[in-house]
Amino acid sequence: MDNYAVYTDMAVEFCKHEHNKDDGLIKYYEVTVDESMSARLGKPCGKYATLETSAVINGQNDAYKRVIDALASGLKSYCAGCGKVMAVGLGNPDLTADALGDRVFKRLSVNRHLRRDGDNYLCALTPNVLGMTGIESFDIISAVADRVKPDVIVVVDALTAAAASRIATAFQVTDSGITPGSGVENHRRRLDERTLGVRTVSVGVPLVVYSSTIARDCCGYDGNPRCGDMIVTPKDVDILVEDCASIIAGAINNAFSFGR
Repeated sequence: MDNYAVYTDMAVEFCKHEHNKDDGLIKYYEVTVDESMSARLGKPCGKYATLETSAVINGQNDAYKRVIDALASGLKSYCAGCGKVMAVGLGNPDLTADALGDRVFKRLSVNRHLRRDGDNYLCALTPNVLGMTGIESFDIISAVADRVKPDVIVVVDALTAAAASRIATAFQVTDSGITPGSGVENHRRRLDERTLGVRTVSVGVPLVVYSSTIARDCCGYDGNPRCGDMIVTPKDVDILVEDCASIIAGAINNAFSFGR
């Protein structure tokens, strides 16, 4: 029987790690992928921070502020020294499990249009997907960045996990950038500092897993040609997307308020 690959965007699932912090609500991990590890795993070099919490899955709305504050702190750390920020919401707004970036975009408190030249600012865009626009996300983002000249681009996208338990529970921030669609084997041109010429930080949360992943977790099954490519998401994904989007947007707004 063929063995199927484990698909994941989450560093905590392909790197050894330990709890750096655990306050009872949030577990915090940080791992670094160096060049040798990158070559071995096929994952980009960089630092990856993960905040794990069951607040969204358990509907603990009263705990969201703590999660927002923790995620904002991580974003500020990864974007240190950056005053001009361009946030980008990736994904397909018409496909619920892939609409995280669009939902975050709609909640951002942008202010570039209210600032004077030289002031710090937050601006945002959502390029939709190639099948809708006929234009690669990279081309739209790079063109706008060339015009706006931000210090950092913060990219938001839904991720793929190698464990169903991480859906809507693990928020990841990385300075390695992101390859849109990589988690579902639909690789587009990579967005990172090397390709865009601007520091690029990505933030996301898993909202899908492969059916083969669930089969492996439940009964040790290694996959099946008829189900290995099926992608699964929870039945209440619409609620999960909205809540995760509120947390990520709140973190971005808090991290880059710049005295609003």
